[in-house]
Amino acid sequence: MLGKTAGGLYWMFRFLERSENTARLIEAGSRIALTRSTDTISDWRSVVSTAGVRSGYDAIYENYTAEHVVDFLLRDPKNPSSVMNGIENARTNARMVRTALTTEVWEAVNENWMAMKDALKRPVRDTELPSVLGEIRRHSALVRGALHGTMLRNDIYDFAQIGTALERADNTARIIDVKYYTLLPSASFVGSQLDNVQWETILRSVSAHRSFRWLGEGEMTSSGIAAFLILDTRFPRSLYFASRIIEENLGYLAKDYGTRKTSHDMIDAQLSKLRAHNIETIFDEGLHQFIVTFIRSNNAIGAQIEQDYRFNG
Repeated sequence: MLGKTAGGLYWMFRFLERSENTARLIEAGSRIALTRSTDTISDWRSVVSTAGVRSGYDAIYENYTAEHVVDFLLRDPKNPSSVMNGIENARTNARMVRTALTTEVWEAVNENWMAMKDALKRPVRDTELPSVLGEIRRHSALVRGALHGTMLRNDIYDFAQIGTALERADNTARIIDVKYYTLLPSASFVGSQLDNVQWETILRSVSAHRSFRWLGEGEMTSSGIAAFLILDTRFPRSLYFASRIIEENLGYLAKDYGTRKTSHDMIDAQLSKLRAHNIETIFDEGLHQFIVTFIRSNNAIGAQIEQDYRFNG
């Protein structure tokens, strides 16, 4: 496959996942803000920081209100990571690799773009926000369904899966961090009812609440939920599961192309580190530091994949 085509597929699915993840981050911030009667400004500042767009936001707004943050993250054309920009970029990449996609995948991407153009053509009111966020998630799921149901399991599928898993791992890590490091009022709240309510909110924001309950993972404690989101081998949005998907699909590429790349060794090292930890050792190391290190590793793997498969060449 041409590197440009591989890059188009990889980034198409990264942008689609990112738009859904941004919607989930908004939902997490909104739910957590509702659990606190004071200092919601710091809650929304944390959401912007976690999304990695604080400098762009600060260049436009002087304060952090729900209205400004939601609009900036959902539809501001000056925010390259906004939901609307992500969907626009996904469609642009889909058009570039149109011949590599089934009709069903292309139509799902195009319908997503049209629906979001309509839903986000004006600022979203508070009362509309839950339904709009739900619509973003639903259309993202339709694209994934078309991918899994109609695409050959070849290198095209592999690059789509790798892009999705890299972005998903980054998102789950950031949502964990926005809760534990920034949104928790102080160390004295750790283990409190407020702490547990916020962790439950995080589970809901990554569609993990029912899975956690169904698996009988125990009480809603910070350590139990963090272990589930980081190390669980069954939950599709855990850091371990997403990393394993990257490893698996890079392995298929190595077999198909007959060569092993630097990025393969990097993802092996990331998985080895996850396997070497349990939640106690992660908390001993410091959850925030562990998550920051993971995000850097994940980003480095993504950059190396671009280099190994010559996306720009």
